[in-house]
Amino acid sequence: MTSVNGSLDLEFEQDPQFLPLAARLRPTTLNDYVGQEHILGQGMPLRLAIEQSKCHSLIFWGPPGTGKTTLAEIIASHSNAEIERVSAVTSGIKEIRQAIDNAKQRAIHQQKRTVLFVDEVHRFNKSQQDAFLPHIEDGTIIFIGATTENPAFELNQAILSRARVYTLKKLTEKNLDVVLTKAHKAEESSQQITINLDKGAKKQLFACASGDARRLLNLFENCLDVVETQSQCKHISIETVVKVAGDKMALYDKGGDAFYDLISAFHKSVRGSSPDAALYWYARILHGGGDPLYVARRLLAIASEDIGNADPRAIQLALNAWDTFHRVGPSEGERAIAQAAVYMALAPKSNAVYRAFSSAKALAKQSADLDVPFHLKNATSSITRELGHGEEYRYAHDEPNAYAAGESYLPPEISDTQLYAPTERGLEKQLKDKLEYLRSLDRESHDQRYK
Repeated sequence: MTSVNGSLDLEFEQDPQFLPLAARLRPTTLNDYVGQEHILGQGMPLRLAIEQSKCHSLIFWGPPGTGKTTLAEIIASHSNAEIERVSAVTSGIKEIRQAIDNAKQRAIHQQKRTVLFVDEVHRFNKSQQDAFLPHIEDGTIIFIGATTENPAFELNQAILSRARVYTLKKLTEKNLDVVLTKAHKAEESSQQITINLDKGAKKQLFACASGDARRLLNLFENCLDVVETQSQCKHISIETVVKVAGDKMALYDKGGDAFYDLISAFHKSVRGSSPDAALYWYARILHGGGDPLYVARRLLAIASEDIGNADPRAIQLALNAWDTFHRVGPSEGERAIAQAAVYMALAPKSNAVYRAFSSAKALAKQSADLDVPFHLKNATSSITRELGHGEEYRYAHDEPNAYAAGESYLPPEISDTQLYAPTERGLEKQLKDKLEYLRSLDRESHDQRYK
């Protein structure tokens, strides 16, 4: 039913029978709220602030279905405040201004506070986020933002400095069991039936929900919709849940935290020499719609950062996998990248080059004023030769073993610096032996020079 202007009839909107189960079971008090004991347990600061109606502006950061919106509404209720809702998905500056104006009018005419709840706040740009600042500062609103993305990266520092960040976690299986038990009883009461839920079906519901209470309730409600009532009873089996749930939704959002978490897990698995985990996280990335070439690029980084000279073939294998993908397409190309991932997981590891290069960059920054020694300068003209450029330079190929023992190629002030420290792993062990041999020749040359 709609009104003349096309909006839903208010009475129709508020009729509980038309609300989804998740909305009907939304908790209205702290005692009914499930989960997040790490911030809402007895005696915790946030719980005390809510119970004493002294809540401050804050940001809730956590996955979907963990209770961010519900908690905002509970805070408004405990604070005897009205709640204004703004979604960054559908709202802009106009809606923000309207919500602020409503808050001002409410404070003047009703002497009542306003909680401004901003869902998906990370989707607002800098100027939109800035619009909240003066009204947070003058107390016009209690600002509550909800985000699934890391606030440190997505929100203005000005907002973060005025609002406390609380991290919400996925609900545990124990939490989900509490939610499902309430739903079970509520549906039996409202439908006047008995609901038999197999133990396996319950486990499958928990697995498919993946810590998301809203998804759990939606799945449970959908299961009830598809099974027939027989003798005033509905039976939900594991087959019912699988049929309703379909393929489990991938926890993946390109560019978001879930994306970077999967990439991080993949990189750390390769670094940790676990081919099984490397393949699993790679498959998860692909299942979530990730670009296999992003993984190929990460393998190139791993080849230089984590394997280095312990196995120089790794970087070539990564390039070959990338090239194979372009030449033969995704099906075989994805497998080539998997091959490279397994190889690198089992390759000897060394970050000696990575560390040496980092140290070299830091040293270069600290000693950028040091001049190039005269013997290393290029004698490009008669003037530079007269100045001593290239003088006493020893051409390595004319020396025994093609090595000018005792020669220094660094400025005198840092001539004793040693940056590269090869490991005992893979090919790098041979490089270490070579480096130690060359340094022994340097010591002999020094000893002979100063006898």
